[in-house]
Amino acid sequence: MACAFALGITAAPALWAAGIALPDLGTSNAAKAAQAEGALKKDALCTRCHDESETAPILSIYQTKHGVRGDARTPTCQSCHGESEKHLKGDTNAKVRPAPDTVFKKGVYPVSDDKERATQCLTCHKGGMRNHWDGGTHQANGVTCNNCHEVHRPADKVLAKKTQTEVCFTCHKEQRADSHKISTHPIDAGKVVCSDCHNPHSSAGPKLLKKNTVTETCYTCHAEKRGPFLFEHQPVVEDCTNCHTPHGSTIAPLLKSRPPFLCQECHDGTHASSTPVGPNAAGFQGGLSRTNPAGAAQFPNRNIVGRGCTNCHSQVHGSNSPAGGYLQR
Repeated sequence: MACAFALGITAAPALWAAGIALPDLGTSNAAKAAQAEGALKKDALCTRCHDESETAPILSIYQTKHGVRGDARTPTCQSCHGESEKHLKGDTNAKVRPAPDTVFKKGVYPVSDDKERATQCLTCHKGGMRNHWDGGTHQANGVTCNNCHEVHRPADKVLAKKTQTEVCFTCHKEQRADSHKISTHPIDAGKVVCSDCHNPHSSAGPKLLKKNTVTETCYTCHAEKRGPFLFEHQPVVEDCTNCHTPHGSTIAPLLKSRPPFLCQECHDGTHASSTPVGPNAAGFQGGLSRTNPAGAAQFPNRNIVGRGCTNCHSQVHGSNSPAGGYLQR
């Protein structure tokens, strides 16, 4: 409050636009206390039945941000599950008690539609990282908030680095297998997790990446590869995954295949054939026979076979040396 007055009344809109919460000067402490008491009474309509005897941890929501009754903004049971009048009062025309308006977990009642469940969460959790949720990959495939988040549990696994990958790997089995290969990011150590690169609520970039491109995302950690370089390696500028596979590889460092085979996917001339230019540049894949009409051998040059390109071309990401045109130093 003192901060707001020190900055002046005209600064209040700027603080609001920046996302800084301002104190509610128009509500007294007594009114806030009454509002919190009212929220508890609404919860009591549910917790008189849904108590500690439940198989699922219902009451532990009061150990989370969603259960802080001292904050008037905290939702009640009805904020998420709906007023559920028929569920509370029963229905004389039904053989069993009707379901709540919105059901999040499979149990006695069928689960509500994924869009309905997401709408309940997005009522409060708006903007920011969730701007691209509608039409995103997860939303389009029927994945919704409570498939990943556990609102009633004191510790939400997907929000903790140590346990986040357990949640993601429930669906992403291939990436889980890759993470156990000999060359990986330190995922098992908890130093790198899925949300460091991906925005699960969707994004404007490919593969739910936090940045607009693969290279921008990689450069958030690998800044030394960003450049700009005097001599740049074109595949590096285009996409890091031209050479690397990010979730894990049997070849260090996260390479898709070993040199010289990886390099020869693009560089099929110069070192790769006895005649560096002309019809022999495509090698046998170009439709050439083992010998040309003149009888000269068309086999690849022995200077490249079985050798590592990076023994000489060590600066594969780019070079600032005046003599670095061939990325040799």
